[in-house]
Amino acid sequence: MAAGGKARRRTDSTDTDTGIGRRVLRLRTERGLTQRELAEPAYTAAYISTVESGKARPSPAALRHLAARLTVSEEELATGRPAHLATELGLRITEARRPAGSGDAREAAARLRELAAECARFALPEQEASARTALGDCALDLGDLDLARENYESAERLLSDAPLPRRAAAVRGRAVTHLLAGELRYACYLLESAIEELGAQGLQDPEALVLLHSAVIAPYVDMGAYARAAQSAELALSLAPRVEDPALVARMHRGVARAMLAAGRTAEADASLAKAQELYGQLHIRTELAHCHWMRGYGRAQEGDLAAAERELRRAQDMLVAERAQLFAAQVGVELADVLRRRGRRGEAVAVLDRLLDGIGAERGAVHAGAAHRLLGLISEEEGETGAAEGHYRDALSLLAHTGAAGDLADICRLLGDLLRRLGRVEAALDIYRTGLGHRAAPGTTTLGPGVEGVPL
Repeated sequence: MAAGGKARRRTDSTDTDTGIGRRVLRLRTERGLTQRELAEPAYTAAYISTVESGKARPSPAALRHLAARLTVSEEELATGRPAHLATELGLRITEARRPAGSGDAREAAARLRELAAECARFALPEQEASARTALGDCALDLGDLDLARENYESAERLLSDAPLPRRAAAVRGRAVTHLLAGELRYACYLLESAIEELGAQGLQDPEALVLLHSAVIAPYVDMGAYARAAQSAELALSLAPRVEDPALVARMHRGVARAMLAAGRTAEADASLAKAQELYGQLHIRTELAHCHWMRGYGRAQEGDLAAAERELRRAQDMLVAERAQLFAAQVGVELADVLRRRGRRGEAVAVLDRLLDGIGAERGAVHAGAAHRLLGLISEEEGETGAAEGHYRDALSLLAHTGAAGDLADICRLLGDLLRRLGRVEAALDIYRTGLGHRAAPGTTTLGPGVEGVPL
């Protein structure tokens, strides 16, 4: 049976007549009581016998009597869960999550798996869903998208009857796995559907809305939907004063910075990143701090300050490698390689790109793998290797074909079309240009091309 499924094998911890009877028998034996001693003065030994055999279920009054005589809480006797267990497990799960952002995600995952199993044993679906969501976050940091998705889906199943705000973190996590796999449209679909559902149900939960709007900015930007990204950023900012979770506020500022960078507003993006970095620094969440340096490096490159961009990107990559977040480290490598190329260090750029393509591809980071081939194509052209350049551009098109990254697709079509035209293959160039015209966005959404002007924010 899949972990986290709605169906659960019945155990001593389930609320059944047999389970209660076994617990009464065990506790009575441990305390050295006879059935008569347990029963008196309100009940008979025969009644205790029927309870212990599972033939009768104690009434609320009888449950109170038995719990008092056995010196346990009514909850523990009825469910097998020690008093305050749910609260204690929730606190332990919160504590276990911390190493994922400030240490070893593998260590955190090991502890969280134990906690998820304990929650399952005591039939605590909400706490187990929290552990599963945290396990998904650990798997994301480690670049295991399949495992991350499995845990997020498990959390959603456990909370299938709960209000959407309780499921929002798992929905967001699952959308991120699809985004990182290059399935931008589906990531948008998941997040937009959740936002629409909140609106339809009148559930104006500020934390859930900030979480979902912050998450949808990245796929919007990668798809070239800059107006939508700006709108989500505005909504998230307007709700931020009603959010108490500092980690969520920091994530919101990082998402807003992404929208501002897409709009070419690097000063405002810097201000949002500074707020995010301050909060992540206080919380000691190093992976998210690395993402802030990544975005700051992107902004510096947009401004043409390539030396500063290289420093920021190398710092981000070093931090992610130290946290074993290899998938994110590889994605930063794409940005770093472009900076190196633009600084005239093509050999270093090629070495970076060749290494990172071993870790990303169609199933893991298709958008950034496509960006890597785009850069290799540019470098090949600059080296006069037109055949290699064409091969890289076509590899990029293949990787990006089903991602929805409209701006990047249009950019690759332009580059390939220009190359084919220079080689005298005019008809082939025209076909590629026509394909590019079908994609409605400017280039530079995930690689270090020019920013987009005039997007209101």
